[in-house]
Formats: sequence, C-alpha cells, structure tokens
Amino acid sequence: MIDLIFGTVFGFLMQFCYAATGSFGWAIVVFTALTKIILFPISLISQKNSIIMVKMQPVLADLQSMYESEPGVLMKEQKALYKKEKYSAIKAILPLLAQIPLIIGVISVVNNPERHISGDIYPLFAGIDLFALPDNLLIPALAVLSTMFLCVMQNKYNVISREQGFFGKWGVALFLVVFTGWFSFAVAAGVGFYWTLNNLLSVGVLALCNIIHNPKKHIDYENRSIKPKLTKAEKAAKRDRKAAEKAREKEDMRRFFSVKKELVFYSDSSGFYKYFQHFIEYITDNSDITVHYLTADIDDQVFSIDMPRFEAYFCSAHGMITTFMKMDAEVVVMTMPDLEVYHYKRSIVKKNIEYIYTDHGTGSFHLTHRKGAIDHYDTIFCYSKNHNEEVRAMERVYGLPEKKLVNVGFGLIDTLAKAFEDLQNSGTDNKDARFLTNDRIGTPANAQPSTLNPQLLVAPSWQKDNLLDHCLDPLLEGLLSVKGKIIIRPHPEYVKRFPGKMKAIIDRYADRIGDNFEIQTDFSSNSTVYGSSIVITDWSSIAQEFSFTTKKPSLFINTPMKVMNPEWQKIGIEPMDIWIRDKIGASLDIGNLPDVKKTVEGLLANGDIYRSAIDDLLENYMYNKGRAAEAGGEYIIGQIRLTRAAPDQ
Repeated sequence: MIDLIFGTVFGFLMQFCYAATGSFGWAIVVFTALTKIILFPISLISQKNSIIMVKMQPVLADLQSMYESEPGVLMKEQKALYKKEKYSAIKAILPLLAQIPLIIGVISVVNNPERHISGDIYPLFAGIDLFALPDNLLIPALAVLSTMFLCVMQNKYNVISREQGFFGKWGVALFLVVFTGWFSFAVAAGVGFYWTLNNLLSVGVLALCNIIHNPKKHIDYENRSIKPKLTKAEKAAKRDRKAAEKAREKEDMRRFFSVKKELVFYSDSSGFYKYFQHFIEYITDNSDITVHYLTADIDDQVFSIDMPRFEAYFCSAHGMITTFMKMDAEVVVMTMPDLEVYHYKRSIVKKNIEYIYTDHGTGSFHLTHRKGAIDHYDTIFCYSKNHNEEVRAMERVYGLPEKKLVNVGFGLIDTLAKAFEDLQNSGTDNKDARFLTNDRIGTPANAQPSTLNPQLLVAPSWQKDNLLDHCLDPLLEGLLSVKGKIIIRPHPEYVKRFPGKMKAIIDRYADRIGDNFEIQTDFSSNSTVYGSSIVITDWSSIAQEFSFTTKKPSLFINTPMKVMNPEWQKIGIEPMDIWIRDKIGASLDIGNLPDVKKTVEGLLANGDIYRSAIDDLLENYMYNKGRAAEAGGEYIIGQIRLTRAAPDQ
C-alpha cells in the first residue's frame, strides 16, 4: 500500500520529468532538483529551528544542572523554554521525514517504471542500465563518495552537527557510509544514482540555508558559556566514582532498612546540615532518640560527625525515590519542598509518618516555592510571623486542611549570632576573631565605618537571573570606585553546576585580581561573609543570614524577581522577600547601578540606624530568638514520645 501510494504520487512527477527530457537518467536529475526546490521551505524551517536549539543550549545546560535531581521539574522547565523560544522537535526532523516518502517513491518508480510512466522507456544512461542492479562499482562508489562528502560538509557547516561530539559526528557518518555502500548494491542503479544526486544537491541546500539564515548572525559563538567537556581521565574518574557510589549506597541502604527508626532527617546535599544542626544537637543532648540522617550527597560533611546516637546514610537521588516510598520512621524532617508533587512521595509502607517541613530561610512560602510545594506536609516549622500567616492564607485560598504550625524560630541565625558574638569577644589574638570583628583586620569593632576601608562582599544566588549572569559587569564598574576591598563569592551550587560560566568570569577579571579584588571559590570558612561591611546580593537569603547575624546592612540588586509561584498575589500577603529589602538595607534597580557607590557609602554611614531596625525585626517579628533549637527539638522529642506511648495497632 505504501509503495502504491508514494509510487503513484511521485510517478506523476517522474512522468513529467521524463516527458520533458526524453531520458530516464535526465528525468532523475530533474526530479531530484525539483524535489529539492519544492522541499526547500522545509529545509529553511528546519535551519531556523536548529539555530533556536543551539541558542538554547547554554540555557538547557543550566536547567539540567539546576534540576539534575528533579527530573519532573526539569521536564516542565524545558517544555516552557521550548514554548517561549518557539522551538519544535518535529521541525528539527522535517527534512529527514520528507526523504522517506521520496526514496520509497523513487524505488517504486524504478522497480516498476511501466506502472508509472507511459510510452517506451529506455533505461540506459551513460551506458548504465538504471533499472537493473549495479553490475560494477561505479554507482555504489559515487553514492558512497557523495555520502562522505555530505557528512563532511554537514559536520563542518550544519548548525546542529557542529555542536555534536566526535562520535555524534563521525559515528553517524560511518554508519551512513556503510549503509549507503550496502544499499546502493541492493537496489537498482537508478536509485543509487538518485541517492548520489540528492547528496550533492543537499550540500547546495545547506549552503543556501546558511546564507539565508546565517547561524553566526544569531548565535554568539565566542561568548557562549558551555559546560566544559570531560577529558578521558575525567570520564574514567567519573565512572569509578559512580561505581563507588553504587557500592556505598547498597551498603548504607542495607543498614538503613535493617534498623527500627523513629526519627529521620533528609538532606539534598552537604550544605543543608546547618539547617538541622541545632535541632539534632538538642535532641541527642536531651533524649535517648537516635537520629538517622539520610543524604543524597556522598561527600556530605555529616559523615565526619562523631556524635552519640547519630547515624548517617548515603542514597543517590535516583535511589531516594524508592527509599521514600519504603520509609518506615515515625517522624521525617526535611527542607525539600514539593513532597508528593514530583518523584519524592510519602511512604506507602507506613501511612502515619509525620512529615515536618523546615525551610532554608525566612523567605515567603507563597513566592519562593511552587504552588502546592508544602501542601503534603503534616507540620510546618515557622521561623517568623510571615510563615504562619502565609500558610494559613494559602489554606484559605485553596481550601486546604489545616496543618500543624510550630513557631520555632530560625535556629541557624541563633547559631551564627552566637558564633559571631563569641568571635567578637575572643580578642585580637585569634586570627578568625580579628577578621570577624570589624571591617578590616586589626581595627576596633566599634570604629566608625567612614574611617575604614570597607570589605564589600558580592554573594548572589545561583538560580535563573542571578546577579552574576545578569549584571555583574556594570555592578563591578561602580563598586571598583569604592575605597576598600571587593570579594566575589558565588554560591557553591553555582560553582558546582556552572563551571563554564565560573571560568568565564574568572578569566574576564583575571587582570583585576589582587589585594583589593578577589574571586573566592573556597567555601570552607564563613569568615569572609561575616567579616564584611556589606553583603551585596540579588534575591538570595544570605542577606537575611548576614544582617540578622552581624546587624550590618545588605544591598539588594533588583534583578528579575525569583517567582516560583505565578499565583503568589492571590494569597493577598506581601512577601517578606520584597518588603524586608528596605528594612535591613537598601535595594537598587539595575538601571541605577552607576549610583552604587553612593548607595554603599550611605549604608556604611547609617550603620546604627540599620542595626536598630534589624534588632527590632529580631525581637518583634522572628519567633523564639535564641531558643529555636529548644522549641523545635522539644516538639520532635514530644512527638516521638507520643508514638512510643501509642504504638501502631
């Protein structure tokens, strides 16, 4: 049926070509040229679509790095990007799809010419019988050589092929050459002749498409930030690491499921322990409960912790899917939103687990989390008044059942503030203490900022539209005129996930690095953060941590707002992320970056005013100042004791 349909359609066109030329060989030449002309708009569509894909590659790479442990979110973000950029996967393969009916039609016509072409047909062309199988190497050799030529030109000039690795380019080329060699012997010589002409004309089409839609006019090849490709040694090391992780995961999961567990803390990576530390230490100091700490990071710092009744386990992000489904604890504490929304589900083994959500910061739930991100938790640990108000408002707006809200306070701030105070009081003999006490080493802590050389710390977030990607150059242009030291300290996740971008930044400012300018990628110490005069950020929660800990102001650059929930305005509460910017510091629009020096000097000069405002927020807006560990720890201990008193029936 396929042969009949395509043979009939293209048979009419071949009949026209034969009638015009009087030679079947020349008819194939004209037929091939006509089909290329007819299908040229499709080739142009595909070219334009391919340019869009290549332009998107850095963004796609960023998305893959950003959501590597959230495949559901990654797919959603990719679809949104394709829609925004008007990219179509179907358009990408249109020329290939168009060739299928063409080759079928040519085979049908050549095998049954009398069915499609009227009159006497002479199969000889340049002494070759086009209706018969090849009796020498001429046609197959031409087909193979033309295929090789086309592959070389595509690998060099095709906008998509240029992006592929060695195997992607030459592996496919080798397959096509071998296939062509076999195919041209298996079909009539006329088909091989068409194949050769089609390849040669495809090179011309490629050249014309590149003239009409020149990739270099649309793609900034020189300044694209692409994740560096791994060397052979790096690939081998990656394989070895994967094998070691798999073995470690198997052993740790055997241990995890072999013991009875009352309390589990789950962490995405090493950096999240600081949000649990105060609770864990309080629980282990004030109860007989064993804390089971589950992490998706094999290098998590928790594996070096020596603490009574504290057990740590590694499970990969992929393995965590089934681990969550088989969870058998009484209480599970997490900082990860979107429970039950994507691939991490509530347990199907134990239905009455109490899932507790504790956030990374004081940011507003209805702005910085996706819609429904905390809907499937039983209990929410609230750090400040906005958390309590927002959860209740979301429940009213969406008709959700009430969750248990525990006003615990922000334990991380308590921990950091105590450490900062201890370092301030430890004297100048302690190097770290000297560094943390003031705006420059060796200067008394109570010295006036105007008499100092301030240390300005640029510490942005790592998500989309962060300061480093959006406006670093104009920001630094203004900051470098401020007397003092400037340190760029990217988020650890930015360094890990976007090495290409990070390298580009370091290379761009290599000639500026010195005593008064530093790009810092060693995150082993917080002395840089808390020894700074001002933190400059975008929408990162580091500003709250810095200002609430040191009582110093922060400067916010108004990059595009980080909005995870497009329906946030339905909740009817102004997010803390917005109004706090002018309470603990100042905010500056990107268009006003030339004024950054003036803004910084104003913040330094009004340090006492901001200290008073920050103290007021801590006293009247945050819960349980200095007592968050006790408030959260006692709640968890109490819930465990309740389960002991009323075990499952």
